[in-house]
Amino acid sequence: MRINSEKGVKILLFLSSLIIILIASGMVFSLMRGSIPVFKEFGFGFIFSPEWNPTQGKEEYGALAFIAGTVMTSLIAIILCFPLAFSTSLFIGEYYRGTRLATITGTLVDMLAGIPSIVYGLWGFYVLRPLIVDLGLNAQGFGVFTAGVVLAIMIIPYATSITTEIIKMVPNDLKEAAYSLGATRRDVILDVIIPNARSGIFTSYVMAFGRALGETMAVTMLIGNANIVPRGIFDSGNTMASVIANQFGEADGLKLSALIAIGLLLFVITGIINGVGKLIIKKYSI
Repeated sequence: MRINSEKGVKILLFLSSLIIILIASGMVFSLMRGSIPVFKEFGFGFIFSPEWNPTQGKEEYGALAFIAGTVMTSLIAIILCFPLAFSTSLFIGEYYRGTRLATITGTLVDMLAGIPSIVYGLWGFYVLRPLIVDLGLNAQGFGVFTAGVVLAIMIIPYATSITTEIIKMVPNDLKEAAYSLGATRRDVILDVIIPNARSGIFTSYVMAFGRALGETMAVTMLIGNANIVPRGIFDSGNTMASVIANQFGEADGLKLSALIAIGLLLFVITGIINGVGKLIIKKYSI
């Protein structure tokens, strides 16, 4: 009876894994199929072309402007996210671990992580955008930097929550041994916690970066939705996700194929980043 139940569990697990593989394969196949017309028309130059002209009879499409906008906003977000998220993680998971203050802070972080992106977008539109205008950074307040800041605020709770749990998983025996040898709190963090938790910490920021890459609504509301390569961080632009959200509903023919191809490229870029992250984790994990 026990053998039969184990076989049943194995079959169930196998089928569940198979379904996930089939779903992922189906997604890739459908995206590739929908992308064929635009790649037939423009070849792989589509990836490196900054042009986006939907005028009938003069159609020309390229993904470079949207790739640039996606990378720029995501890099701004992760650069701003890291020091704030990591500091908060140490506050909750090490310095004030087990205290009421840490519990309250951790609860607030988890609540912020669950807020829908549209709410962050509204906050950015009505609070951050006017502030940027007042500072004279951008005449209208829209642009890559504005979208990047809101993305950073969105992923900080996400990265903080995961990093905190990783820090808490470092064995207390290692920390107590370091303290017994005369190590300070700073020494324990630098020589015990970070080395033991580095792979998990890195994973949390790779995941946060991946979320920033695919974010749609908040970015669409703030980036300016200009189909050009941004010359600087205060210029308007578009990301791969935002251009799809803006134009997919009215697209057909070659334009629809171009948007599907951009979705495929976003899928590939996200996969490459996650793959590189896993390789780095495997190489440097203890």
